[in-house]
Amino acid sequence: LFGFAAGMPILLIFSSLSLWLREAGIERSTVTMFSWAALGYSFKFVWAPLIDSVPLPWLTAGLGRRRAWILLAQLMIIAAIAGMALVNPADSGELTLMALAAVLLGFSSATHDIVIDAYRIEIADTDMQPMLAATYSAGYRIGMVVAGAGALYLATFFGAVEGSYNYLAWRHTYLVMAACMSVGVLTTLLVAEPAVNARLDGQPAARHARMLALFAAAVLVFVLVFWQLGRLLPSTGVLLAFVAQLLRLALALAAAGLAGLLLVRAGLVDRHSAFATWVEPVLDFFARYGRQALWLLALIGLYRISDIVAGVISNVFYQDMGFSKNEIATAVKLFGVIMTIAGGLVGGVLAQRFALKPVMLLGALLACATNLLFVLLALRGDDLTFLYLAVAVDNLAAGLASAAFIAFLSALTSVRFTAVQYAIFSSLMTLLPKVLGGYSGAMVDH
Repeated sequence: LFGFAAGMPILLIFSSLSLWLREAGIERSTVTMFSWAALGYSFKFVWAPLIDSVPLPWLTAGLGRRRAWILLAQLMIIAAIAGMALVNPADSGELTLMALAAVLLGFSSATHDIVIDAYRIEIADTDMQPMLAATYSAGYRIGMVVAGAGALYLATFFGAVEGSYNYLAWRHTYLVMAACMSVGVLTTLLVAEPAVNARLDGQPAARHARMLALFAAAVLVFVLVFWQLGRLLPSTGVLLAFVAQLLRLALALAAAGLAGLLLVRAGLVDRHSAFATWVEPVLDFFARYGRQALWLLALIGLYRISDIVAGVISNVFYQDMGFSKNEIATAVKLFGVIMTIAGGLVGGVLAQRFALKPVMLLGALLACATNLLFVLLALRGDDLTFLYLAVAVDNLAAGLASAAFIAFLSALTSVRFTAVQYAIFSSLMTLLPKVLGGYSGAMVDH
């Protein structure tokens, strides 16, 4: 059930939103850049330490540390999806509001993922993690069916048709998607807090307020520097613009980090607290894995790159090939996700019975090879039978690779820093693919 709640928001930023924006007349290159709204997933390690250490007033006392944060994130997700529903991107100036609501959804769902990942790792021992990962992945994919196929079916039911933009159809669809998140809210209220999760730091409220102020100041610096650099750096030419955006992102992150360091030195937060919150979890990982640590981080950063980059542009690709919304919903968002669930369960069983390394290697090889089927689909065009074949094989491979990889990441984490370390790993997994994915529309145009 938590997997379902976690899987709902992601496609409402990616594929379902991309079809909505295309029907509203938004350019392909702008549509795929909306995937950057989900970059919160790639930087969630920055605020994961706060979630690990800062209690929420009233909620933590009543629900426990993990469930309090899960509930807050779910309420923010519902607000963000409803906010997107109330914005018509076809109206002049409204696209910025849509982007802000999408960014809020990305931030909220990334926060949601941080806590659910920690909850999942803490409720059972290591030997159960592969099957927990497979079950979580199955729920996640079912949530994606609802937000992917379900959203497209609903949009068609409410009156959205190719060649004729209907804002009300998409508004009603997104309001229904917001209501579907109530599944996660009910689950949070009914489940128990993990027994291992009794560690609350007992620090005064003022200390927590200073920690949050430090994070807010760093975010503000990041936003201001990123915004100003966008006016100065070149935006013409695909390669030049890509390099400029990477530089922009790196400089904004460096400025935010420097601002945080200066505020710590100025005494906003005592150095010991800042070190224990942001630095100690990283040092723990390097201390446990030594020279292997950098190779592990490189593997994490590259393992899912092809699937994530392709996923940003996939719906636009299917639409350009001539498939209708209902065909895409049935073949890709329903049948395809069922294949991914099957692949995930196979991957979970294999990872439970055999060593993780050979299962991960198999998943990586299959994920690479099956992408070649989409080259053939691009050459064949509107061939529904071949679409089903490509989707079936590709999603089986992706599900197997994903389940093994989640189990691998879970095994790398220390129970002392569950939320922070898993957030670092899952953030790194998506950072480069999502930056590249934002340019997938421009790549196609050129």
